[in-house]
Amino acid sequence: MRIEARSLDTRAAYLDMIRSRRPTAFARKRLTEGNLAHASAGCALIEKTEILGASWPVIGIITAYNDMLSAHAPFESYPQLIRDAAREVRAVAQVAGGVPAMCDGVTQGQEGMELSLFSRDVIAMASAIGLSHDAFDAVLHLGVCDKIVPGLVIAALRFGWMPSILVPAGPMPSGLPNPEKVRIRQLFAEGKVGREALLKAEAESYHSQGTCTFYGTANSNQMLMEVMGLHLPGAAFANPGTPLRTALTRAAAHHAASITAQGDSYRPAGELVDAKAVVNGIVGLMATGGSTNHALHIPAMAAAAGWIVTLDDFADLSHVCPLLARIYPNGPADVNHFHAAGGMSFLMAQLLSAGLLQGDAQGVAGPISGYAREPILLDGELTWRAAPEASADREVLRPADDPFSADGGLRLLRGPLGEGVCKVSAVKPSQRVVEAPAIVFDTQEALKAAFDAGRLDRDFVAVVRFQGPAANGMPELHGLTPVLGVLQDRGYRVALVTDGRMSGASGKIPAAIHISPEAARGGPIARVRDGDIIRLDAEAGRLDVKVEESDFNARAPAEFCANRAPAGLGRELFEMFRLHAATASEGASPFGFSALRS
Repeated sequence: MRIEARSLDTRAAYLDMIRSRRPTAFARKRLTEGNLAHASAGCALIEKTEILGASWPVIGIITAYNDMLSAHAPFESYPQLIRDAAREVRAVAQVAGGVPAMCDGVTQGQEGMELSLFSRDVIAMASAIGLSHDAFDAVLHLGVCDKIVPGLVIAALRFGWMPSILVPAGPMPSGLPNPEKVRIRQLFAEGKVGREALLKAEAESYHSQGTCTFYGTANSNQMLMEVMGLHLPGAAFANPGTPLRTALTRAAAHHAASITAQGDSYRPAGELVDAKAVVNGIVGLMATGGSTNHALHIPAMAAAAGWIVTLDDFADLSHVCPLLARIYPNGPADVNHFHAAGGMSFLMAQLLSAGLLQGDAQGVAGPISGYAREPILLDGELTWRAAPEASADREVLRPADDPFSADGGLRLLRGPLGEGVCKVSAVKPSQRVVEAPAIVFDTQEALKAAFDAGRLDRDFVAVVRFQGPAANGMPELHGLTPVLGVLQDRGYRVALVTDGRMSGASGKIPAAIHISPEAARGGPIARVRDGDIIRLDAEAGRLDVKVEESDFNARAPAEFCANRAPAGLGRELFEMFRLHAATASEGASPFGFSALRS
């Protein structure tokens, strides 16, 4: 495979690093007596006894718990549940550390969103601090949402000599149907309903513990962890607080204790995440119409294990991978409907039978060919059964021989404005090519103000620049979706071109996102002027500006210093991240490929 070929040196250096650290005994044996005393001082007596002198492995817990955010609130009770489950199999479990978990839903359209993407890298570093005590034989990572799971995976791979299992909490039960939520949002954008109606709709949508039920980045994370083998089979979408969810969490603790270097089933994370696992992850993303954020996260996670992944890899896999699921925003159903229709086990069975998933890739629970199973409780005990043979709802989930579309719906766009991606799985074919004059904005607030003033009732391509990682941390611009959706519904031809991102909730508007080079680094998008004719052609994979090349290149790029400096609300603390961020096509990480190669 070409990923393996281009990554020969970086992967070899990575494997040398993790293999040199493989323990020959329990990890804590490397500690001095004083070190070990500190590591066990706060434990219950049984754990202290086993840590100090006996033969039980120690499982570290990295948790993203906080009780403000619905997706992470269930993790409050997990440490005690895991400690109790570990004792059942003669193991010790300790919380090694906590990591921050911010919610893009809370910060959407707010200044705090400018910290969102780089929170992934802070999470990786915070996890490393917890694991730096070097006293653990396996790790359970408790996290669900947008940047949290990629950050946890980056850390798991940098400590890749240890087995790691990602432990989710599951989605909240279904609330207000997604089409109704969208309808109310667009009515509010038009001024036809007030804040009271909008708040009522939002509260009915996001109403209890668990992830949001649309198929954004959080739920795409869970799919990804399953197809890459970092979950137990079927762990992704059981609801919080159910007996099945509790049983899966206990099973994760039991299993972690069984795959340490001291046993016969050693499964270090860095060995499991090979090129096959990376490709399987991209295939799963395409087959489900998952979040465009993973065009950033998968390259960043892969780099942590020595793999170099490019946008061409995404585009080529999208071309051959059929779309088997329609989950909002690609359809009206939510992730609970997907789960009920057959969920991950049916999806994986179909992809395996079609030869699209590499079944010999290894997961924490064995080969991926064995992941086409669903967990159930039988007489109160957790077991797994074969995936259903048929989808329970073909409007939500289809077999590989009758897909919703022949490709995965993520397109790579290139042209004089740079390169980026466009998610078309929710865009009507008639809307996938837009040629219209540009209207240039330096902030999303400016676009909204122009809409409110009635200046956007026409065909146009909105160019929203200075939204990349080096400019302001690459916040999501999902708040533009209702505005542009209203204009499209009025019959106008509209599209978006931006060096920012639109999240897993990108919808029916053709949007060229993650444009690189970004405007803040002098990219061509900084040379666009109002009235320039832009052609976004998602079918041909082109992003063109119809200005004479010599004239366009002679223009001085707009200056980033004309924009507000990211300061206040802690944004100034992230200046070093902005200065050192890689390009969006490389994952937008301040670590970059070079920092993670050894």
